[in-house]
Amino acid sequence: MFKSIRVGSGPIKGAPLISGFFTDSLPSSSGKGKSKSGTPGFKGELGETFVHPNGDVALGLGARNELKLESLRTAGARLIKRLDRLAVTGANLAIMDDKASKSIGAEEGAIALAEGMALANWRVDFFTGKATNVKPAHPPLTLGSSESRVREGLNAGLARAESVNYARRIAATPPNICNPQWMIGEAKRLAKSTGLKLKVIDFAQAKKLGMGGLVNVGLGSVSKPCLLILEHKPARVSPKARGTTLALVGKTITYDTGGYSLKISNGMKGMKYDKCGGMAVLGAMHHIATSKLPLHVYGILPCAENMVSDISYRPDDIITMYNGISVEVTNTDAEGRLVLADALTYADKDLEATHIVELSTLTGGIVTALGHFCAGVFCNHDKLLGRVEDAADSSGDKVWQMPLWKEHREFMRTTHADILNSNPSRNAHPIQGAAFLDFFVDEKKPWAHLDIAAMGNVEKDTDCFVTGPTGYGVRLLIDLAEGMAG
Repeated sequence: MFKSIRVGSGPIKGAPLISGFFTDSLPSSSGKGKSKSGTPGFKGELGETFVHPNGDVALGLGARNELKLESLRTAGARLIKRLDRLAVTGANLAIMDDKASKSIGAEEGAIALAEGMALANWRVDFFTGKATNVKPAHPPLTLGSSESRVREGLNAGLARAESVNYARRIAATPPNICNPQWMIGEAKRLAKSTGLKLKVIDFAQAKKLGMGGLVNVGLGSVSKPCLLILEHKPARVSPKARGTTLALVGKTITYDTGGYSLKISNGMKGMKYDKCGGMAVLGAMHHIATSKLPLHVYGILPCAENMVSDISYRPDDIITMYNGISVEVTNTDAEGRLVLADALTYADKDLEATHIVELSTLTGGIVTALGHFCAGVFCNHDKLLGRVEDAADSSGDKVWQMPLWKEHREFMRTTHADILNSNPSRNAHPIQGAAFLDFFVDEKKPWAHLDIAAMGNVEKDTDCFVTGPTGYGVRLLIDLAEGMAG
């Protein structure tokens, strides 16, 4: 790991050259027992590396016709691990030839490569103690290139990854530190460092306003719930963004015991990641503010800790939400949708957002349905859905559309109240959460719900991510907001 990665103003004198090679276009070479590139055993497979005697590095890019932004992220992640072993302080990049640059885009390719490098360079080392075996980080790594477009792309990719890694750091912060009140302090630090405006609706105010979902979910915790509203309101918005206000809402359950519907069989382990939807919003707002995006954007985090105590909410309770809908609680472990419902109403009615996108680690059902390959997206508006899907394609944060019909809404109705928070039937399990939330946004307003339960963290190391939080959704939201800004 390097302490940081930065970009020089040109080529780095004396630094090794990193050259990209495709499996189907390796240069010819004489030399018995050597591959076509003159590197023994090197085939140009994606992320494969070979170090020449002079220190230069050959980097495999796979088959030319399969080159995508995601493959460049993978190549970057594998490259940084090789550079880590080499302990270099600089590297000159000449990854894509003219043909590849025309296909992918020189700047876009550099963005993806830098993202992969910076994401893979991150680790959870901020809680190490005296018994640690974690090796100290290497000095900063400086990347160089003779092409200004490439350097611009590298800088942009590193900036995007910085926002993702910021979200990962907060996501990894354990519940004995990160609770709703700590999140207020973190939001203040973010606002101060980026110029965002912050409004805090504390427990007493939420109770007075009638935010029954937020209040009841966090009632049993010593650290009371709150609603955080970060605002990016630039002095100038782009012509395309005039009249548009985007609200990003993220579930921020700092810890989820399940409440009285207690999680069992070690199912509580890892529930610090139940705040990953909110962390995606935090990371996106960090980038939106630092890049001065010409679009009016709100980031809304309903924060609560779902604990068990003598005053915790219970199955059979009936609570009234911020918009006046009554909800029969059937399962206190279906708490995320309750805090999100009040936040969505606030975004819709109080902030008058024109578009709402919400992310949450909401259901185990979406993991069963889609596996650990993508998030499920539910959307009532074709144009917004298209924007979300385009952002998913460009960012690498994959999504798959799920249905949300009138029949699903009716499935959430109950006898003793207007609706219930979880139907005891397991039918349409991943859709139930979306159907519940659909009651809390005006039916004519474009809004999307992303269930990221499978994507918020990984349980073993991958190319780009060490075990722990992934920051899923940060890049998707950045690309979505940038697309709306024009």
